[in-house]
Amino acid sequence: MIKVSVMYPNTPGARFDHDYYRDKHLPLVKARMGDLCKYYTIDRGLAGGAPDAPATYVGMCHIYCDSVEDFQRGFGPHTQEILGDIPNYTDLQPVLQISEVVVG
Repeated sequence: MIKVSVMYPNTPGARFDHDYYRDKHLPLVKARMGDLCKYYTIDRGLAGGAPDAPATYVGMCHIYCDSVEDFQRGFGPHTQEILGDIPNYTDLQPVLQISEVVVG
């Protein structure tokens, strides 16, 4: 299994609408990817590691798929629509990472 993490840096003055992200954007991603997206999670940054430090990321999501190929097949045909929705909830540039999920 792989995890696609999309992370939004916590930049002072930036806009991020958590409600839109949760209620509209991620359901759109899931609807377009269908069963190729096994499930997703959403994080809201609360704090950094040091006392009173801000969170590194204001928000992020993690999309779980069986393989990189499944992610590409599910996301690829809808890339323009999905990326075109980003300005509806943020003016931040996301950081993306694909990881292998290792279960211990």
